Amino acid sequence: MIEVKGLRKVFQLSRKQMKVNNTEEKYKVAVDGIDFIVYDNEIFGLLGPNGAGKTTTLRCMSTLIVPSGGTISVNGHDCVKDPLEVRSQLAFLTSELKLDTHFTPDYTTRFFGKLHNMDNNKIETRMEYLFDYFGVTPFRYTKIGDLSTGMKQKLSIVVSLIHDPGVIIFDEPTNGLDIITAKAVTDYLLELKAQGKTIILSTHMMHVAEKLCDRIGIIMDGKIKAIGTLDEILYMVKEKNLEDAFFKLYHQGNRGELDA
Repeated sequence: MIEVKGLRKVFQLSRKQMKVNNTEEKYKVAVDGIDFIVYDNEIFGLLGPNGAGKTTTLRCMSTLIVPSGGTISVNGHDCVKDPLEVRSQLAFLTSELKLDTHFTPDYTTRFFGKLHNMDNNKIETRMEYLFDYFGVTPFRYTKIGDLSTGMKQKLSIVVSLIHDPGVIIFDEPTNGLDIITAKAVTDYLLELKAQGKTIILSTHMMHVAEKLCDRIGIIMDGKIKAIGTLDEILYMVKEKNLEDAFFKLYHQGNRGELDA
């Protein structure tokens, strides 16, 4: 289980950033005291427009950045006090993950397995399973620079999941993918849930969230506007689908919360 309590993140802006954002404010509040829980063996969707604070939230959860306030615990481990243990239990996949184009999928995956202190037998077993599932096997010894965009994304998933973590955080996993590759990725999210994993999914694709997520949190301007099951959110907002509910909350600009 993941518990987020009073999470707050403030960034100091450089002069260049202040100019780009046309502001004289030296600080930007990216996440403003949010609370939510992700339960074991569920797919939790975190939705929001660009700049809403969702990626900052996910980076705090995955220990990549330190919160300015509040707490996050992953399976009882504090993300600030015990980051190494948290990292051992989760995977964080982002579109910003860059793999060295000179290496092969085989070498790269083994490298990341070693980073997680896996022995060779465990690495080989996980590689065989993940490579076969995502169709990476025929390209096992091909330079990453020669792979298609879809295959690179699949390899990124393999690398992220090599240590078989119990908690998986996916930040826009289908961004820029063709429909076939995107379906392979979303189908695998359901496979992970069937394996008992806990999944946090950030996406702009409303139909993906409707199809996959057990519960959904909508974040705007660094604050949670609504949280609950799809039916709970639709009932609260008085809309018939998630896209219409999302835009209604966006245009209203009012805070709305549901108890999970």
